[in-house]
Amino acid sequence: MKRTPRAGTAVAVAALIALTSTPAPAAAHVPATAWREVVVTGSGAEDAARAVEAAGGQVIAALPVARGVAARLPADRSLGAGWVVAPQRELTVAEAGTPASSGAATTIRQMVGLPANGNEGRGVTVAVVDTGIADVPDLAGRVTRRVDVTGTGGGDGYGHGTFMAGLIAASGAASGGAHRGVAPGAELVDVKVADAQGRTDLITVLRGLQWVSDHRKDIQVLNLSLSSQSPLPYQLDPLNQALESLWQRGVTVVVPSGNDGPGVGSVTAPGNDPVLLTAGGLDASGTADRGDDVVGTWSGRGPTWQGDAKPDLVAAGGRVVSLSAPGSVVERANPQARVGNGYFRGSGTSMASAVTSAVVAATLSVQPKLGPDAIKNLFVSTAYPSAGLTARAGGGAGGLDVGAVLDAAPRWRTGKAHAQHAQDTATIRRDAKRWTEFAKALVDEDPETAARAWAALSPASRDWAARAWAQLDPAARAWAARAWAGEDWAARAWANADGTWAARAWAARAWAARAWADADWSARAWADADWTARAWAGDDWAARAWAADRWNARAWAWLPRS
Repeated sequence: MKRTPRAGTAVAVAALIALTSTPAPAAAHVPATAWREVVVTGSGAEDAARAVEAAGGQVIAALPVARGVAARLPADRSLGAGWVVAPQRELTVAEAGTPASSGAATTIRQMVGLPANGNEGRGVTVAVVDTGIADVPDLAGRVTRRVDVTGTGGGDGYGHGTFMAGLIAASGAASGGAHRGVAPGAELVDVKVADAQGRTDLITVLRGLQWVSDHRKDIQVLNLSLSSQSPLPYQLDPLNQALESLWQRGVTVVVPSGNDGPGVGSVTAPGNDPVLLTAGGLDASGTADRGDDVVGTWSGRGPTWQGDAKPDLVAAGGRVVSLSAPGSVVERANPQARVGNGYFRGSGTSMASAVTSAVVAATLSVQPKLGPDAIKNLFVSTAYPSAGLTARAGGGAGGLDVGAVLDAAPRWRTGKAHAQHAQDTATIRRDAKRWTEFAKALVDEDPETAARAWAALSPASRDWAARAWAQLDPAARAWAARAWAGEDWAARAWANADGTWAARAWAARAWAARAWADADWSARAWADADWTARAWAGDDWAARAWAADRWNARAWAWLPRS
């Protein structure tokens, strides 16, 4: 088996720190009831398989896309140093509800400002990793390949994947062209990872992503409208890391912010990943008028508990109409949501993700040289503002402006990393051990040690940290600080990884150039409305929170609990 290198800064950090755990005892017979299903990640699939076998475990599937394996381990065994052991967990489709049909149905193309007739997305393939895609007239000839990793058979017994596929590439055959998708010229690959009840889990989804990775030369976009409550930081979570791997290899990955809104910090995994393109849900009130657009109350909002601002933007996801899978669970349970013959109305960040994926396909059809980083930057830079779509309201950069994206795409830069990224990466690598000490002190609630570790960091490291947190407004920074230092966080994020993660959690921030430096971000984010002066210089916040010789505990980890 060929070892697949991991992209991003983490490859260097892995050499600097080993995740600690109790050495594995010799293999022995273990009763069947004492096994636990896990995903083991670290230096690579081959080495992970050997570590599992040495611990008396069984390898279920090789997952080079996540640099590890799915496995069954004896419940009382742990692996040697250097491995992250992530527990098996449930993933769910990110749908908020099926509102009743009322009056004339506004089409998705009207909502996003596209003409009724169009063939956007020609020459681009989108992998829909979901509950399957039903064989319906609107998708005739559009699904070029079907892969079932569930073992439950093809088709879409639940109805979620077909709805996503329709938003992307429906022809409108059953509606006289009315309910045509956003990128009807695109081709689809059906990667079925959930059963007829919409149920799936981490290992099954990773197996689906492995298939996509194996065929990535034929796939340009991946839509994963699933979400979960991960106990791990994104730098260690196998799902996030597998998706980042695909991103680094040229596949633009679109994920939802989840439907646990409207509370602060309600964004779910993998939408918490700063590398991926995360779509929140915009409720267009059933019209094409942007003036009444608001963020859906169900749409997950940031910041993440690691301090990243999410979602990146919002797209049409409220009361949108798409394809129904005949006889599916969703169709039978929600007859009030039917629209005409063969269509259905639904809401959720799943829908927003599918719309965003379709726009990515349309963009690549116009400018195929754009990589994932450039596409994300293009989408964020051209998002439209609205009173109901502010960042504080959960709207990220604003609403996805399809017209502006397609107009700008032919002239958009291909997204090579800014020089600042290389400097930041080298800086964090050099300071990896100090970041480890600093992060550990936060969780230990040891302000004296944290202060010393902070002071020991190089000025360049502290500058990077300041810029990384600059995207958050003061209230968001305060929330993130409490989330980082909370007792529950310590138990979930540190214990469940069978070890520590501090160095990679800080040093694997390979998104610096992509999220911050590409194109004209600095001019827009720092200069607009003298934000720098207000957020950083005002009331000497910077000196107190980040740059002072004596690091201020109140500014981050020991804020009053709320």
